[in-house]
This record gives sequence, C-alpha cells and structure tokens, in this order.
Amino acid sequence: MNEKLSRPQFNQMDTTEKQTLMESLAARYNMTFLDLHTFDRWGQSSTTGIFEKDGRKFVFVPGDTVTLGWEQFAVGLNQESREELEYLFREWEMERDPEEMIRESMAPVRQAAIGPMLVGRELEEINWEPVKMDDPRLTVHPDWLKEFRDFAWSDSSSLTLHQSARIERTEKGFQICIYNHTDYDALLAMLENRGFSLPTADEWAYLCGGGCRTLFPWGDGLDYSMRLHWFENMDEDENRPYDMEEPNFFGLSIAYDPYMREVVQADRLTTCGGDGGCNICGGLGPFLGFLPCSPHCKPEVQEDNELNGDYDFYRPIIRLENYD
Repeated sequence: MNEKLSRPQFNQMDTTEKQTLMESLAARYNMTFLDLHTFDRWGQSSTTGIFEKDGRKFVFVPGDTVTLGWEQFAVGLNQESREELEYLFREWEMERDPEEMIRESMAPVRQAAIGPMLVGRELEEINWEPVKMDDPRLTVHPDWLKEFRDFAWSDSSSLTLHQSARIERTEKGFQICIYNHTDYDALLAMLENRGFSLPTADEWAYLCGGGCRTLFPWGDGLDYSMRLHWFENMDEDENRPYDMEEPNFFGLSIAYDPYMREVVQADRLTTCGGDGGCNICGGLGPFLGFLPCSPHCKPEVQEDNELNGDYDFYRPIIRLENYD
C-alpha cells in the first residue's frame, strides 16, 4: 500500500500535499474532486477529500491496521445505560452481568489490516427504482394508480404498497418508484459492472468505529442526549438529521438506524449496522435497540440471498489496492 494512503502518514500531510493527492485520485478514478473537509467527531478527526461520481458523494478513507471486536468495557457503562439494563433484567426476572450479555452479541477481538478506500457517504436503496407515472409496469396495475390518486389528495407524505410500488411527496411534485425483487449475487454483479464493491465486515467495522475500543464510537454506553431515531419525535424539525445520522470522523453517515441493515461483502448475504429493528420492535429499549449499530457487533448472516428493500441497503466503495 502506498504509505501516503495510510492513516498515520496521511494525517501528517499538509493541506497542499493532500490536495494534490486527492486530485490525482479523482483523475485516476474518473471522479470530480469537490474539496477538502475536516470531519471531527467522537474524539477522532480526519481532513480528507470529498468527491462526486454519477451523482454520488464519496470520501477518501485512509487505510490502517486496527483492533476490531469487543470483549470488555474500556470505560464502563454510564449511569443511564446501566439503569436501563437493570430495569430490563428486573422485568425479565434475570440475574445477568451486562458485560457478559453484551459480549454474546459482539465479534471476537482481532487485528485487521484495512486498505485505503473511496467510500460512498450515504446508504443507498437496493430494490426501489424511480419511474415515471406512465411507466407500463405501473399502468398495468390500475389499482396501484387509484391508490396513488387517493394519496395525491391526502395530507400524507408517502405511500408504500408492500414490495410493489411507492410514491413520495417532494418539493418538485411526486417521486414514484417500483419494487424490483433481486438477490445478493445480482447486487454484487451490478456493483462490479460499475467499478464498485461492498465493504467487507472488517472494513465496515473500521468505517463505523475507526478502531475505537469502546462499545460505540463515542463510549461504552448510549448517549441519551442524542436525538435517536425511533425514540425521538422530530415533528418540530423534520429536516434535521438524527444525531447518529450526521457524518462521523470519516465523513460517513453510517450505523444510525437499527432498522437499516447494511449489506457487506461475504460468501453469502451478510449485514452489519442493524438487525432490521428486531430489538426495538421487541420493546427492548434504546440501549439494546441500538446495540446492533455498534461497530463490534457480530455480522448477521441472513437465511437466504434474497434482498429485502425495506431493511437492506448498500454503500458502494472503491478499494485503492494498486494505487502507487
């Protein structure tokens, strides 16, 4: 690996050197280099390049050798998290050590050499395809069109016909999508055809946690001062992202919604960053609800390779394996 692309050396470069390096990456990978930006969050910081390609925003993430996985608290649970778990244990009439219970959900501690990448800043939908109202795949379903017309006269912001079609109200009118059933192999083939990959589980853990040794990037307990998706009413400020959705120290919006599983590269369909909302739906509260968003949580191998557009999302990356 080019030493300039590793985190220790990259972070020591001055702005001019970084600018030159980012411009050369943009030229090599046919991207538009937008600017250098400093992302500083949760005790980690990175001044890196932002790029655009085919309407997507990417950031450069330098490589590093890091420790991943979790086996014990680095700092310890904060009082709010400890009280929440103690309450659940009383409800379940269980005597459990919180650390022992959490460890069961975590991947083992390991060293991982992570290569440099250009990484999509946002998660992307897999199964939903934007279409026009006159698309024949829509017009062949008059019942769908009737529901869309009823929606247009309503006050609702969106309408989803389960794994069929969707309409959303936007500033410019309406956005209509149809649902395409697809599987993991088809997604990998589509990405490869476009020059992209998915991160592996180890790469995803690095992108999410940056090598942090705490349970979450900000510490061992849940930060209850954050506005958390599914536990905070955002009606008064609907356009503001939830706190965990804001860019992290690499400039990535990652692991912010337990209902959103991020598909990673593996031998079969495997996801990180969420459990499809199982813990939240099961009434387990914020801490256990967001535990699957820990960078150290065990990747979840799904039962089959069929992708679910309601829960599965992807993040395109480009590995800079042969960059000199």
